Amino acid sequence: MKTRVTKAVIPAAGFGTRFLPATKAQPKEMLPIVDTPTIQYVVEEAVAAGITDNLELERRLASAGKTTLLRSMRRISEMAHIHYVRQSEQLGLGHAILQARCHVDNEPFAVLLGDTIIHAAQPCVGQLMKVYERFGGPVVGLEKVALEKVSRYGIISGSRLAPRVYRLTDLVEKPEPARAPSRLAIGGRYILTAEIFNYLERARPGKNGEIQLTDALLAQAQVMPVYGHHFEGIRYDIGDRVDYLITQVEYALRRDDLRRRFEPYLKQRMRELGKASSRRSRT
Repeated sequence: MKTRVTKAVIPAAGFGTRFLPATKAQPKEMLPIVDTPTIQYVVEEAVAAGITDNLELERRLASAGKTTLLRSMRRISEMAHIHYVRQSEQLGLGHAILQARCHVDNEPFAVLLGDTIIHAAQPCVGQLMKVYERFGGPVVGLEKVALEKVSRYGIISGSRLAPRVYRLTDLVEKPEPARAPSRLAIGGRYILTAEIFNYLERARPGKNGEIQLTDALLAQAQVMPVYGHHFEGIRYDIGDRVDYLITQVEYALRRDDLRRRFEPYLKQRMRELGKASSRRSRT
């Protein structure tokens, strides 16, 4: 089994309905975080992890007339080549990954969801690559979520093999909190092997006729080990309106050229909100 991961797939599946009408003009993966498109952060994560193989980023931006973003992405593509897949039909994440089969061939590959940013000292996908190199099987990135949020994610159960590493025994897509097998949610990062394509082809469409990657991974886990890694870092879901606003604030505060002016405004606004809350509580 090849242990070096050099290819990445960045699916941009779905229509971004939670951001209409903004996403009529551009996909949600192109929504800016301050002044940088979301997908650029995803690309930079893959580059920082040492992934080198790319296709289609420049073509998508050029066709959209995004010349400034195109220049930015060309700087990234000088460092790496990353395969970018966009579905013409909304048939689920599993279907999106199937579109990359010819590009991936028989090699292991990373999957980074294009609407998910992970801020970490070490690139999240790089953390998963280390687990793959150690254990030699597919790896799913995991984060612990609040119980009331488990119905938004795929949730896993498994046996602990090492600190932050699990062998998966079950994956449940968007369970009710009372039925969730754990609070460990799939966090938008994967290292997959070529075997996944066989399971995706056999997967039966679920809700809304979509092919779910979690179903294929569960079938694979019944035949061979599939691992989960509770990664270190903070995940931002750009597909959720509130999380998107939080991401804007967090990334603005991380920038020296913005923090000095933005932080005083936030502090003043919080004081005003605190006073308004006090007045409401007295009445």
